[in-house]
Amino acid sequence: MKAIEEWHSERMHQPLRLVRWGEFGAPVLVFPTAGGDAEEIERMGLVDSVSWLLAEGRIKLYSVDSIAGRAWLERRDPLHASWLQGAFLSAVRWEVVPAIRADVGDETAELVTAGASIGAFNAVASTCRYPDVFRAAVGMSGTYDLEPWLGGLWNDEFYFSSPLHYLPGLTDSFQLEALRRRWVVLATGTGDHENPGESWRLAGVLGAKGVPNQVDEWAGWPHDWPTWRVMLPAYLDRLS
Repeated sequence: MKAIEEWHSERMHQPLRLVRWGEFGAPVLVFPTAGGDAEEIERMGLVDSVSWLLAEGRIKLYSVDSIAGRAWLERRDPLHASWLQGAFLSAVRWEVVPAIRADVGDETAELVTAGASIGAFNAVASTCRYPDVFRAAVGMSGTYDLEPWLGGLWNDEFYFSSPLHYLPGLTDSFQLEALRRRWVVLATGTGDHENPGESWRLAGVLGAKGVPNQVDEWAGWPHDWPTWRVMLPAYLDRLS
């Protein structure tokens, strides 16, 4: 069963859509790639790839529009993209998560995040920033360092949205204590257009802070949807 909900995000000052597939099961929030909308994962076969998990009632799948990702992709205003990235993560926590919890009928439900490419960045960034509500992240073929897209215009909005940059300086806190009880999977192919080094770099930052994580290299697999259609069900099977 598919359902679509839309509202005006007070944090991003624009419409935001949340799409759901399934009726029962653990909630999983899948972020699109940079230019994708909330239904991209259905068009590109990710929903079909986990259809057996949906049919068994093990997961309910959700996705949102890639609003910040589109701003980065346009490369027109890095300062606005940085601001929007922070606002997007805030909207996920304070608008999307409550909507998902209301849908599953559990005000304390903990979510799994997932995504590919920049979607992987958002999955990991959401979990690192809000480990109180996200219990695990599955990053596939992740693009985790967005600093080259800044054009040298560094700012706090970017810094506090990027785990690669703010985690090394994060001292003992509720956030870090909670994050150390979470799990981050960094899956990456080694084929065309893949960069395993980004996953290993992030793993090093996570590990240095005592955050449980795992890097999986899929030998020869390219940076493309056929790879992610195999990866996603493999990891969600373990986490649901």
